[in-house]
Amino acid sequence: MGRAETGLSEGRVGRGANLLTIRPIGKLVWAVKSRHLSCIRPAATLLLAALALSGCNRSDPPAATAAAAAPSPEKRYPLTGEVVAVRAADHVLVVHHDAIPGYMPSMTMEFSVSAGDAENARVGQRLRGELIVRQGTAFLENIWPDDAPTQDQLNAAAGALAQDTTMRGKEAYREVGETLPDFTLLDQNGHPVSINRYRGKQVMLNFIFTRCPVATMCPAATSKMMALQQAARAAGIGNLELVSISFDPANDTPGVLKEYARARNIDTSNFTFLTGPDTAVRNLLAQMGVIREFEGDTIKHTLATLLIDEQGRIIHRADGSQWDVEEFLGKMKKR
Repeated sequence: MGRAETGLSEGRVGRGANLLTIRPIGKLVWAVKSRHLSCIRPAATLLLAALALSGCNRSDPPAATAAAAAPSPEKRYPLTGEVVAVRAADHVLVVHHDAIPGYMPSMTMEFSVSAGDAENARVGQRLRGELIVRQGTAFLENIWPDDAPTQDQLNAAAGALAQDTTMRGKEAYREVGETLPDFTLLDQNGHPVSINRYRGKQVMLNFIFTRCPVATMCPAATSKMMALQQAARAAGIGNLELVSISFDPANDTPGVLKEYARARNIDTSNFTFLTGPDTAVRNLLAQMGVIREFEGDTIKHTLATLLIDEQGRIIHRADGSQWDVEEFLGKMKKR
């Protein structure tokens, strides 16, 4: 799911939609993640492995040598493997990984990961991620479930959605009154979620991305969803689900979404965050009339929030992030 796939069928955008340039704060992202960095340590059975990472478990070099040494460049390696053990409190996964061409053979090792990734992992789970090695430290990020049943479900749903978008052609954009298309994505726990799971419930659906630094865009949209969640509960509306879909799946893995929700104290009992694969997200954006364009690390996008009824029909839509909570509440049915 790289950013090479940047094509977009723009569809139609409702009145009041704002197109802003979003510039993720790359250095800040690294500064936050650096708190979780630690050296990779081979598991007990492989402590003598000759490929132990430079900089781990060794004494500091003499001052003169350290001053003369140039910082090692960052290296990234794709990694796949199976989770052998989970130490969530330490943010550590023990993984029996496949051979990494040009770096190391298959072995069992401990990897430092984010808190969200550690919580999502399960013993016996297949995963894929990116091994980052920088200045004597290494960690695993961009983690996704990689078991065959999950991949088959996601790929089949993404293929069907792409075919549906192609068949609709210039009419891909779905008007108020039309039915939401079928799709399946991963939630913040790394579980596949089909939109059909919400049939029989009302759904508030929008699109965001977690690195958005513009307070009046994605952060404001998330705050509005939280306010509506509380207002609906106070109004006795008990059959409501809230769904936010990331249009930045290259960064927004399930673990990232889990930490995003936790950092904002979001009640996820009926508020779900969904992500990837990018082909599915791109086709959803086209059918929902939301623009997303990549220019390097820059994302230009619009925002839309939709209310879906129990039969899956779009019954109300608001563009931008400054929609009115009471207006949406007035269109909901109490259950």
